[in-house]
Amino acid sequence: MSFPYNIFNSHSKEDGNFLLGIKAILGFKPKNLQIYRKAFLHRSVNIKDADGIPMNYERLEFLGDSMLGTIISMYLYNEVPEGDEGYLTKMRSKIVSREHLNELGKDLGLINFVESRIPKSHFGDNIHGNVFEALVGAIYLDRGYKYCETFITKKVINPYVDIEQLEGKVISYKSLIIEWCQKQKKSFKYNVYEDTGNDELKHFAVKLSIDNTIVAKARATSKKKAEERASKRAYFALQNKMSHS
Repeated sequence: MSFPYNIFNSHSKEDGNFLLGIKAILGFKPKNLQIYRKAFLHRSVNIKDADGIPMNYERLEFLGDSMLGTIISMYLYNEVPEGDEGYLTKMRSKIVSREHLNELGKDLGLINFVESRIPKSHFGDNIHGNVFEALVGAIYLDRGYKYCETFITKKVINPYVDIEQLEGKVISYKSLIIEWCQKQKKSFKYNVYEDTGNDELKHFAVKLSIDNTIVAKARATSKKKAEERASKRAYFALQNKMSHS
């Protein structure tokens, strides 16, 4: 979906299409549609308001991240009264992990609303989670806390949050590998190098060695993703040893 760079034109056909699409996702009619427009403006569009302040989704993303964390924290506080601070913090991290937020954004098709001068095929996965957080921030500004809480409950908590499943979900395979190596007094090394090949996007490859033996390889669009992917492969390759140590 595309809309004009002059987002203050609130009577265009594109505006009507945007309203219908957003209303279907929100489950209610926005009061101030322009707030939601901003939630889908990528910085590459390079729009500024009357005061010369850049208009894009990044500030709304910051606000939405805070709102999401607060509402999920309140849910866990009420749902798991026996959970201590460490448990609640870990569970919240699993629910609002970047991977999970990216899945949410994809499921809602939010990238279809993004206005950008960069081809959408060039974006990494994080665009989906970033825009989801920006949308949450827009809801808060437009309708307040209760609407924000209802939206997150319907779109995040009810369909995706299962306490028992989350308790067993691994947040970081790299952390598991490092902890196991340190516990077993094994040396480990992540050898990362650029490996773009024929891909348009820059890629990185990683070789994970434990006690000077390569146990896993992987490649991804960032060093962090490549290391995590290699760690996951190493975890499943070494799972029997790790579970009995």
